[in-house]
Amino acid sequence: MRDNERVPKTCPCGLGEPYESCCGPLHHGTKPAPTAEALMRSRFTAFALGNEPYLLQTWHPTTRPKRIDFDPDQHWTHLVVHDRTDGTPFHTTGTVEFTAHYRYQGEPQELHENSRFVRENNRWLYVEPV
Repeated sequence: MRDNERVPKTCPCGLGEPYESCCGPLHHGTKPAPTAEALMRSRFTAFALGNEPYLLQTWHPTTRPKRIDFDPDQHWTHLVVHDRTDGTPFHTTGTVEFTAHYRYQGEPQELHENSRFVRENNRWLYVEPV
């Protein structure tokens, strides 16, 4: 995580749960994401916290960048999940449509995306936007 970031009490993923019992166990590697949506939420939280190792390990190797350059002027604020298809423990693929809100140089911005996920070796991985 970024040196200047503190672990939040409430998880940034939008579920309203404490970080240490929500996305924290996924980030610490003590629990895998059970669904594509859970992985999406944990990845949003990883972006908010600057957790590059988690983002890279949960990115499919065919589309994964070599590194992530976090912009110090960009601060992820909250996530809204609109829809999902498949992506349960009984599926091998899934999509999650969401809007990720952030502030860039103090101005509110948003990223709307429908992301594709695959489950390989019982682990959900982010692939790419649909």
